[in-house]
Amino acid sequence: MRLLIQRVSAASVTIDGRVKSSISQGLLLLVGFEETDEKEDIDFMCKKTIYLRIFDDENGVMNRSVLDIGGEILVVSQFTLFASTKKGNRPSYIRAAKPDISIPLYEQFCATLSEMLGKPVQTGEFGADMQVGLINDGPVTIWIDSKIKE
Repeated sequence: MRLLIQRVSAASVTIDGRVKSSISQGLLLLVGFEETDEKEDIDFMCKKTIYLRIFDDENGVMNRSVLDIGGEILVVSQFTLFASTKKGNRPSYIRAAKPDISIPLYEQFCATLSEMLGKPVQTGEFGADMQVGLINDGPVTIWIDSKIKE
């Protein structure tokens, strides 16, 4: 499982010209799954996301989590996080989980994240052609892979 976490002032997902979801201060998460992902990966990534201290405290030091600031979360499925560019110029997505595996993982990830956050997370629409808008605050962008826990 891979996450690209972006600290945002605002973010939104638009599908077919209509805004499906939007948030103010918080996190935009782009999430991708592979065939071997399971509940343990989801639990690890949710906990890491909720408690990741990347928001400024009163001294301007990144010392607060999204939970600490009462922030919001927008989750967007992103199978291209597993792109392989080893050969040629056309990425291969062979490591990305197929929809029959990734949709339940995505739904479980969003549900677990909502439970830990104590409020609903906003989402994109799995498999849809989405336009994602964001104001990256900082900018702060962090990449995490559940199989690399260093």
